[in-house]
Amino acid sequence: MKRALLTGGHGFVASHLARALLERGDAVTVLDLAPPPLSGLALQGIESEVDLVQADLRDAGLVGATVEDAEFDVVFHLAAQTLVGPAMADPTPTFETNVRGTWTLLEACRRADVPAVVVASSDKAYGPSEELPYREDMQLRPASPYEASKAAADAIALSYRPAYGLPVAVTRFANIYGGGDLNFSRLIPEAIVAALAGRRPQIRSDGSPERDLLYVDDAVAAYLAVEHAVGAGGRAAGEAFNAGGERPHSVAEVLETIVEVSGSEAEPAYLGTGNPAGEIDRQYVDSTKLRELTGWRPAISLRDGLIHTLDWYRDHPEVRP
Repeated sequence: MKRALLTGGHGFVASHLARALLERGDAVTVLDLAPPPLSGLALQGIESEVDLVQADLRDAGLVGATVEDAEFDVVFHLAAQTLVGPAMADPTPTFETNVRGTWTLLEACRRADVPAVVVASSDKAYGPSEELPYREDMQLRPASPYEASKAAADAIALSYRPAYGLPVAVTRFANIYGGGDLNFSRLIPEAIVAALAGRRPQIRSDGSPERDLLYVDDAVAAYLAVEHAVGAGGRAAGEAFNAGGERPHSVAEVLETIVEVSGSEAEPAYLGTGNPAGEIDRQYVDSTKLRELTGWRPAISLRDGLIHTLDWYRDHPEVRP
């Protein structure tokens, strides 16, 4: 049985990963801030099955004690400030959480000789680029505070392999969607709850931006593939890995699919022109590196993923605004 530490476990993706770790028999410890009114762990029905450590990632003493006293076999670092808008309005909390929080955790992992560390970066770390899809050997060129925070944390994490020998890998995943995402400023949960309510979804662009979309179960499988490849001196140590849905989709295409699978007749309300401020217009990752090393590839098509997501929100009316 492995002992796994997961930061940010109350969140959408991390709670799905926590469930997968429990299902394979791991003992899971979650390090996160105080639980929100609707914790992802509670929505997954696993809150009582994990050990909860309430801590701020910037608290070096508490983070260090948690990591160094437990002899974890793997650490998954998913905790972050993930919203572009607040980062644009005031970047300091985002830098503090995403950058300082990452190096605080890495220092604890270094001192504890953790055998495998997986740090969640983002495709946003690449920044805007005319050359697509993003490949792992491309230079990171962040152009907004959120992108810069992820690029900085990404670079810091990767430096711990050559500098200290820490078996760490970084993940640069596309936009992850699925049931349990309670950030209704995001495209897919907003459009789906709007369809279920019979109202027009509020879209912050003109529908032209393109997004690479990864269903949450495929993202979890990618995390586990990277973990397997980084542990025990594996070839993934010191490397970054993309994972995405194989091709980009315009916002308008995503909305058309949601309208189709939901049976809604409500037309989207496009409230912007072009792309929202601070966000990248076109995003698309090349997952070849991860596929060739581990055999991972996305199993869920966009249409099927949206059907699964719609079904989840239909079955959980208590989370809908």
